[in-house]
Amino acid sequence: MRSWLTIVGIVIGVAAIVAIISIGAGMQASVQKSLGSLGGDLITVYAASTSNLTDKDVNMIKQVPGILYVSGVVSGRSDIILGNEKASVSINGIDTTVWRSTITTDLESGRYLQPGDSNSVVIGYSLAHDLFLQPITQNRPITIAGKTFKVVGIFARSGGFDGTDTAVYMPADSARDVITDPKERKQFSSITVKIADQNLADKVTDDINQKLMMSRHVNSRTKDFTVIPFALIQQQIGSITLAITMFLGSIAAVSLLVGAVGIANTMFMSVMERTKQIGLLKALGATDNEVMKLFLIESGLFGVVGGVIGITVGILISVLITAIGPQMIGQGVAMTTVIPPSLIIFALAFSIITGVLSGVMPARNAAKMNPVDALRIEQ
Repeated sequence: MRSWLTIVGIVIGVAAIVAIISIGAGMQASVQKSLGSLGGDLITVYAASTSNLTDKDVNMIKQVPGILYVSGVVSGRSDIILGNEKASVSINGIDTTVWRSTITTDLESGRYLQPGDSNSVVIGYSLAHDLFLQPITQNRPITIAGKTFKVVGIFARSGGFDGTDTAVYMPADSARDVITDPKERKQFSSITVKIADQNLADKVTDDINQKLMMSRHVNSRTKDFTVIPFALIQQQIGSITLAITMFLGSIAAVSLLVGAVGIANTMFMSVMERTKQIGLLKALGATDNEVMKLFLIESGLFGVVGGVIGITVGILISVLITAIGPQMIGQGVAMTTVIPPSLIIFALAFSIITGVLSGVMPARNAAKMNPVDALRIEQ
């Protein structure tokens, strides 16, 4: 019973490590998949709150080598009315001539905006399916700031990283007519840039910075715009999710250390209870190394049994969370787990090493016993 209770400590630690790291790896995979839809070949130029970007800035950016498309974006908010329901939504006014080449989110239904569209919009997945009691379907008319628009396309779910799930996209001129704080003609909230080679994102970013600083007559201290490559966002968020996973994994490892203390305690008790047997073994010619190996193998078996059971429990927990997680958190939240073979190998090796190390001191004490003194012990 004492041995099985000791093994339970190892099982809890290993199961926690496997479950947490597999969930964290799944979270990383989901984030990277969603971030991948942003496009590593995209760069966005944002204006400071006290300034605006203009057609002049768009033309200056077009002169930078390695750029394929440049699109000014007008952003703001407005009220959308569907039947008797009303909500405030994000509005993005885009350049229909190049928008198709700079957007990376797929459509669930309908089509993208095209040159010549004036009263047409493309809306996000969540806006279409979740915002109102009745879903917004393709070709359905909606009212935005008193103007009627036709829904020609609905985006597929993107996960929210690029903002398309809850936004309305329309031609820039139409957006200026409906947003609460409209931009003047030929003024933009941001500029989206698509480059020919995403490996040159850093260089192109620097070139855009230099061009705009010269054009806008600002320096690094007075700069009133920001240039952000999406590749940088991908790296930063990937680093954050990895750090979170490692942090949670380290917390789970603490429980494994508690299990290690349990193994050490059990092995010390085992040595005390078998003192006479140890003395007999040494009297019959067993060496210190042989006695030590005997107890190290025993403590290692605690790690093996606890590791195997813990890995199995951890996998079951991660599968269970994948199955019931969306129901507990809410529909539309995708949860996945990733259990790489390296994780299983690491968890088993870690539990075995923990077991062996926990038995070193008890095994050493057993090996150093004097056989005469050991045989005198009354048990």
